[in-house]
Amino acid sequence: VSPLAPRPPPHPPPKGERSHAGDFSYVGIDAILEQMRRKAMKQGFELNIMVVGQSGLGKSTLMNTLFKSKVSRKSAQPNPEEKIPQTIEIKSISHDIEEKGVRMKLAVIDTPGFGDQINNENCWQPIMKFINDQYEAYLQEEINIDRKKRIPDSRVHCCIYFIPPTGHCLRPLDVEFMRRLSKVVNIVPVIAKADTLTLEERDDFKQTIREELRANGIDVYPQKEFDEDAEDRLINDKIREMIPFAVVGSDQEYQVNGKKILGRKTKWGTIEVENIAHCEFAYLRDLLIRTHMQNIKDITGSIHYEMYRVRRLNESNAGPGLAPGQAPTLVSAHTNGQTKVNGGPPNGMAAQCEVLTHEM
Repeated sequence: VSPLAPRPPPHPPPKGERSHAGDFSYVGIDAILEQMRRKAMKQGFELNIMVVGQSGLGKSTLMNTLFKSKVSRKSAQPNPEEKIPQTIEIKSISHDIEEKGVRMKLAVIDTPGFGDQINNENCWQPIMKFINDQYEAYLQEEINIDRKKRIPDSRVHCCIYFIPPTGHCLRPLDVEFMRRLSKVVNIVPVIAKADTLTLEERDDFKQTIREELRANGIDVYPQKEFDEDAEDRLINDKIREMIPFAVVGSDQEYQVNGKKILGRKTKWGTIEVENIAHCEFAYLRDLLIRTHMQNIKDITGSIHYEMYRVRRLNESNAGPGLAPGQAPTLVSAHTNGQTKVNGGPPNGMAAQCEVLTHEM
């Protein structure tokens, strides 16, 4: 039998749908979806999440709760004598996770030491440098003559920023970090340990934070300018109304009404992590994993990385090769009166990128 001979569909048509056998008008274009699914299943997926916040806000616990697995730095490398670092350390732990045949390589990037010192001036710089270093590594691979068929992706797709549950307002450190980093990475702010606030305090705190984000021009994920259509805008507007997510993390299991749940036990009762009446962890999980994961990765590649790439290609003092800190030779091509660089966006895009700088 020829390998190109028509094959029966991999699954019988759902009940109520007729088969396409004998349908003269049927071409089979929809089979591309199954082809893409099979290819994606073979290749697997990559997701790199950075967690930022001062010690004691439950970063490790939340990551373990998100993936229902021991994926945090502390879980992977327990050290009971661990002290607060004198400077920010960037630590990345990679895991291979599989669920129903879908494989994902997950990297959790922790930033111990952030916000823990008396003087936190410029403490975002090591984090900014790490993010840019990953863009640079990807760019180096991309411009190789004999480049890999599939470039390893260590770029930070999302940064979860943990806000202390003070109930008052954002700290200057929170504002400055998100203002700078939101231009180079997708930031999702969360109120950590939200069970320490009453529901009224939580709602007031969330409203205050949203107002401060607007006042300081901080554009967190999902960014309005990247909504693709009216349907996207409708969905994302609902998410934007919830931000920052008030979350509670726990990897402890309890029995509640005969059901096994993740939660935190107090003398007043059990806080159910996945119960939307108790906290907004479920909304955060859906955003990061179930509904917007691919969009988060797309924006990282087509917006944040692209801006970094264009800036690097337009740096002055062009020279041969592209070593870190060194710009490449520019290859110009004129199209409709506009100059393009190496097939990239017009120079007007480069001018925009100078405004949205990736420098520290």
